[in-house]
Amino acid sequence: MTPDARLSVAPMMDWTDRHCRYLHRLMSRHTLLYTEMVTSPALVRGGALHLLEFNPEEHPVALQLGGSDPSELAQAARLGADAGYDEINLNVGCPSDRVQSGTFGAVLMKSPDLVAECCAAMIAASPVEVTVKCRIGVDDQEPSEVLPAFIETVRAAGVTRVSIHARKAWLQGLSPKENRDIPPLDYELVHQMKAAFPELHISINGGIGSLDEAESHLARGLDGVMVGRAAYHTPTDILAEADARIFGMDVAPADPVETCHQMLPYIERHLGAGGKLNQITRHMLGLFAGKPGARAWRRTLSEGASRKGAGPELVEAALTHVTTARDAA
Repeated sequence: MTPDARLSVAPMMDWTDRHCRYLHRLMSRHTLLYTEMVTSPALVRGGALHLLEFNPEEHPVALQLGGSDPSELAQAARLGADAGYDEINLNVGCPSDRVQSGTFGAVLMKSPDLVAECCAAMIAASPVEVTVKCRIGVDDQEPSEVLPAFIETVRAAGVTRVSIHARKAWLQGLSPKENRDIPPLDYELVHQMKAAFPELHISINGGIGSLDEAESHLARGLDGVMVGRAAYHTPTDILAEADARIFGMDVAPADPVETCHQMLPYIERHLGAGGKLNQITRHMLGLFAGKPGARAWRRTLSEGASRKGAGPELVEAALTHVTTARDAA
């Protein structure tokens, strides 16, 4: 079944790994979660199938692929579908030098016909839906011209869902981090794309920092909202009420303290398999952002989680800073 992408957490390199997604899933049952980008050469030529591993509890979860070779992407899409992902997404938005050198990511905005060829090959190979995440343009392109033409081209290849990061990407002169902040946002252009392509599922991405903002975009007619850094740094603000407010479920908001308790068995399993505590807790630092005790929570985990032998008891100790502050309030 195709996931309901009214709200999703964006694919973010080094951040949205399986531990992060497990945490996010505890807070929202329905928000669509994305993997970090996995390159098709790593899967097909490198045989790095461990990159496809995820926990069944993460559903609905989408695999984001990077690549530019249609046959190789088709093989990677089939591997992703066989692994059980609910969606396969093609990255046409990442501006990093490493990605450009592989001729994929945002540089593909300059080659819409190649993107369409890739998508068609992936759709033919994958029993689950193939989607695209793109920018509004790159470098000196005029977004109001290139974006509708790009969407028309991938639609003709069979794509029915597109997530649009409402910024240009500058392939020279700006770092990946700067590309997330410096190019101005153009939300109106994304709304215009929904009006121009009413039959497509259009999600908006870029700079959205609250559920209020997400709801306003949905109320104006967009089909989905993809939240990136805000969902990572302040997950409770974005995810705790998402099931009720975005998906209309009759459920109470997720309690971050309860979420921490739910993480403890997962942490124990990870440590038992030879993992390290900080591989998980680094994703938990923002759980109490803006709440009493948050600073002591972060400090306790940041200073202690990388120490040899650190385990669930450190999380419980860090949690006392929050619960004590909550009780005193």
